[in-house]
Amino acid sequence: MNKAFVKEPDGDDDDELALPAMPAGAKNYITPAGYERIKNELLQLIDVARPEVVRIVSWAASNGDRSENGDYIYGKRRLREIDRRIRFLTKRLDLAEVVDPTVHHGSDQVFFGATVTYENQHGVSQTVTIVGIDELDPLNGKISWISPVARALTKAREGDEISLQTPAGVEHLTLLEVTYPAPSA
Repeated sequence: MNKAFVKEPDGDDDDELALPAMPAGAKNYITPAGYERIKNELLQLIDVARPEVVRIVSWAASNGDRSENGDYIYGKRRLREIDRRIRFLTKRLDLAEVVDPTVHHGSDQVFFGATVTYENQHGVSQTVTIVGIDELDPLNGKISWISPVARALTKAREGDEISLQTPAGVEHLTLLEVTYPAPSA
């Protein structure tokens, strides 16, 4: 049957669903810690996980009939998943532009890598750190630099009041504190 009539992946599904898309023409900004984390995951996949799965698939293939060999079938599937993740991480590292937030240490203006404490008009304060899209973790206060909140906060200073357009209407935020990590000695 023609592939046009069948909904099957065509092998080019390197995009990870968990991450937001990069804006067209934008750079993939990332902190040094985020770059190290991705690089360590890539090296672990290449040096540990992939060789182990290859060993299992090789052993399973030597057992004979592959059509009903679960170790072989699932090993090959896992190998494809690992290879897809390796390609994805390699692309992300190639596009990454490492930005060290320590250069802004002592500044009261918001840039990439800043940890910002702000208060909304209802008196509820929140602390967020602006990081790259590969590092975002909203449950731990790490938001992407392309998020609406981060874009509204960028270039504002401590004490400034900014407006944030939300689906519920305009929300007014007051910046209470801006901090950056200290440079290492």
